[in-house]
Amino acid sequence: MERTLKRRPSQSAQDHRPLWLKLYATLCGWQRNRHTRKHLAHLDSRQLADAGISEAQRQVELEKPFWR
Repeated sequence: MERTLKRRPSQSAQDHRPLWLKLYATLCGWQRNRHTRKHLAHLDSRQLADAGISEAQRQVELEKPFWR
């Protein structure tokens, strides 16, 4: 089976984005972190097991601030 790798845009390509777009992308990322951690907090043990996440891993993730 052949695999292809997705290439990330080079750092120089990202540096040419306007400042407002960088800020918007950062805010969207923070909101996504908050949203996914909120859902993670409400999963029961069966759902965690289905996702392959231990209770300890969940706690580590939930303790992170939204910007990380």
